[in-house]
Amino acid sequence: MTSTAEKIRQLAPHWGVMFLAMFVALALVERAIGDLGFLQSMILVVAIAFGYPFVVRALGVAPPVWQRP
Repeated sequence: MTSTAEKIRQLAPHWGVMFLAMFVALALVERAIGDLGFLQSMILVVAIAFGYPFVVRALGVAPPVWQRP
């Protein structure tokens, strides 16, 4: 079993990249389309938050705690 500290150490870089991806995506969409409403922004953020782990697994760079058994 992996300790909580080890899980955080493995996931921290991915959380940072995911957070940055959310900001970049919001900025690009708002620049291209214009001002987004709260609901549209939340949909984009949730899509990135749930999609990122799948993309990282597909690319083969997922941390061990995200690997499927």
